[in-house]
Amino acid sequence: MYTYYFEKLTVWQDSKQLVILIYTITKKFPTTERYGLASQLQRAAVSVPTNISEGSARRTAKDQMHFYNLAFASLMETLNLLIIAYEIGYLDQNSYTDFRSLVDKIANKINALNKKLTTPPNNSTQ
Repeated sequence: MYTYYFEKLTVWQDSKQLVILIYTITKKFPTTERYGLASQLQRAAVSVPTNISEGSARRTAKDQMHFYNLAFASLMETLNLLIIAYEIGYLDQNSYTDFRSLVDKIANKINALNKKLTTPPNNSTQ
């Protein structure tokens, strides 16, 4: 089976893991949140690896950055929803801390992808 470029990106792998963890934790939310906070949190989280994969398939740096920026924005939406879930008691301190660490890790990697696209190649002739 062929492995696509995005599948090799650790930022995509980490963000996909975030989605799996979000789906696992939201199963424990009250059933009244099934179409509210849980659903919104799941959609925001899914958007992160989706935009990373789509961006990796774009041909120009500008197009790639656009999708990586969308992934970052969705990651921030996910974090916002995690903060709310924690503050209303749907997440315990340990789960929140673990999610926060993973979000920080993914954010740093998305920023590194964007930086790589905006840094001119080293044209030294050594």
